[in-house]
Amino acid sequence: MKKMSYKTIHINTAVSGKSASSILIIYTGGTLGMLYDKKHDVLRPFDLEQLLEKIPEIASFDLDLQIIAFEKPIDSSNIQPSHWVELAKLIQENYATFDGFVVIHGTDTMAYSASALSYMLENLSKPVIFTGAQLPIGAIRNDARENLITALEIASEKEANGLPRIQEVCIYFDNFLLRGCRAKKVQSAHFDAFRSENFPPLAEAGIQIDYHKAFLIQQNNTEKTLQIQTQLHTNVAILKLFPGISAALVNSILQVENLKGLVFETFGAGNAPVEKWLMESLQKAIDKGIVIMNVSQCIGGKVLMGRYETSKHLLALGLIDGADITTEAAITKMMYVLGKTEHAEEIKILLATSLRGEMN
Repeated sequence: MKKMSYKTIHINTAVSGKSASSILIIYTGGTLGMLYDKKHDVLRPFDLEQLLEKIPEIASFDLDLQIIAFEKPIDSSNIQPSHWVELAKLIQENYATFDGFVVIHGTDTMAYSASALSYMLENLSKPVIFTGAQLPIGAIRNDARENLITALEIASEKEANGLPRIQEVCIYFDNFLLRGCRAKKVQSAHFDAFRSENFPPLAEAGIQIDYHKAFLIQQNNTEKTLQIQTQLHTNVAILKLFPGISAALVNSILQVENLKGLVFETFGAGNAPVEKWLMESLQKAIDKGIVIMNVSQCIGGKVLMGRYETSKHLLALGLIDGADITTEAAITKMMYVLGKTEHAEEIKILLATSLRGEMN
């Protein structure tokens, strides 16, 4: 991918000479930054210099805002790992300058991007809040204004000691702040687009924002330097089981050239058919060095390999127990871990370990 080009916009809403917080907004694209073009009956990106015009409430914040916008906005369906690398680099380059970051992103792949950045931003001790909208900011009735306003408020929130209240990658959407690597898009027709079935919200926005401190990640040493992992191994795949799945289909995936990792979406608590051909196919893949992680197709609950007869054979084969991780967090974690090390045992340990609170 060619190096991205950006447009930078500065908006100072500081009440006095110096603002309480400085926030960098990174606009990648998505519905939030769109206006309806009546003439051509399409949605078009609006000029972010008009942000205060479209959301005048932002002027009430005591903030020093800067916007870095992708020169060519990206529909989130077109997001690639190379874009995650660009985002990580932008945050690293501006990390010392800003107190927090808000990433405006399309909803379709937001859970993948938030999960990926959760892993890639190592030693993160500042908020990185993803947000977006189901209806564009130009619509009379929309969720864009509230989502962006509250994301900015959360990103600028500090504790009494001056440290950021949020020190991890999150998604803010429709009144809830969710851990980025715990969220999943579950709605395309309503405002409550995201859920985190296996982990509670980190905060709820009502008349006031209530933070659930017991669930927040707090860095023990905020003096650690932010490091970014930009090597992502994309020779991975997702295989979803269904009744009647054929050996030909399974083998066509497991025999993909240079395949290194597989997220295996099984039934219920990690169960799969007790078929000789399936066990042989999985065994051959593992013998070739392919790492296989067992993840449940269910939105809620977790994998419990060995609990039922239909998962004992998977445990015996050596599949990695994905516990209650989402598919989005599992596949991005696999890219991250395989890019980080080539040592088989270390790969297995890292995949089975909660790195950013993505699994219990």
